[in-house]
Amino acid sequence: MILEEEPPAGAWPVYKGASFDLWNPDTGVYYAWADPDHVTGVLQKKRKNQQKLTRSAVSAFPAEWAKDPATLPCLRPRIAFRDITNRTNRRTVVTALVPGELALANTAPYLVWPVGDAADEAYLLGVLASIPLDWYARRFVETHVNFHIINAFPIPRPERDDPLWREVVWISGRLAAADERFSEWAAEVGVPVGSVAEDEKPDLIARLDAAVALLYGLDEDDLRVVYSTFHEGWDFEGRLSAVLEHHRELSPARVGA
Repeated sequence: MILEEEPPAGAWPVYKGASFDLWNPDTGVYYAWADPDHVTGVLQKKRKNQQKLTRSAVSAFPAEWAKDPATLPCLRPRIAFRDITNRTNRRTVVTALVPGELALANTAPYLVWPVGDAADEAYLLGVLASIPLDWYARRFVETHVNFHIINAFPIPRPERDDPLWREVVWISGRLAAADERFSEWAAEVGVPVGSVAEDEKPDLIARLDAAVALLYGLDEDDLRVVYSTFHEGWDFEGRLSAVLEHHRELSPARVGA
């Protein structure tokens, strides 16, 4: 790691948890900088060794993938999340699609995908970033969101032709594809890049929460409980009202109307 305020030309940022936030892939706060040639060399060697270990996530991938340096996860956008957190914070599960060409510190774990595509990635990101999932997480999380916790999260698994699945993918994809660093990923998902204005975000996020709530089978009474008990003292009425409006519009009884 290069611990300098002014990094050498071409250096990659090293992200920590504070380097990203919900629907913000780059806060401009980094742990350090790194030489990409050195980093990719080390990661490639480590990945090839890890594939031999059945307990490693890398073992689920084909050998050809592990041997090809061009497939290193650090080269493309990926879902990262903050390990260090608290159930009394503003949010507990803090996740984002971070850009490619950067390194992640151990306090910012990321997900790898032996199966699935970018649309599946957008769907999962949307669920993980929602209030209904976060409300559930707050029942179990103390100070860390580690893989023992996150692997046990109940994630709805609708068919890909489900209108709510498509809704989550579309909203999450648009929110995540913030700029041209995500252009290839956005093309795979089928969403435009940089299409969400700041004043449009709150309503889109409310609609995402509503879609995820419906996928969990939550009704309006459930949502009132979720929002009123989510965070002590927070001003939730406006957001809940918007979520309930979208919930009524997206409810399965009306999706096909």
